Amino acid sequence: MSGKTILVVDDEIHLRELVQACLEDLGGWKTITAASGEECLQIVQTQRFDAIVLDVSMPGMDGYEVYQRLQSNPATKSIPVILLTAKVLPSDRDRFTQIGVTGVITKPVQPITLTEEITEILGW
Repeated sequence: MSGKTILVVDDEIHLRELVQACLEDLGGWKTITAASGEECLQIVQTQRFDAIVLDVSMPGMDGYEVYQRLQSNPATKSIPVILLTAKVLPSDRDRFTQIGVTGVITKPVQPITLTEEITEILGW
């Protein structure tokens, strides 16, 4: 166990469970999951994370809004955030860079390479 803890935020239960299984089984990391942006923001109030894997397209509060709220809070501002998104256009990549997202992983997620992608993005 590397001792890293990752928060996985996605409204799709199957994807959330897939990402969680990959990170725990292949990465050896501890994970906690949240089904919504609101739940994510509640969880980060009480627990510390080494990174957050955050879905962009969620009902209610989308990933961009969650990210902005994390960035505006001194307690969560320094947590690296990796966005999960199905649609990545060049304009999206520019937007991600401008807002300071640590990295982007496109859906559909590749279970075999997911932990390697996250390790590479975070420099772990």
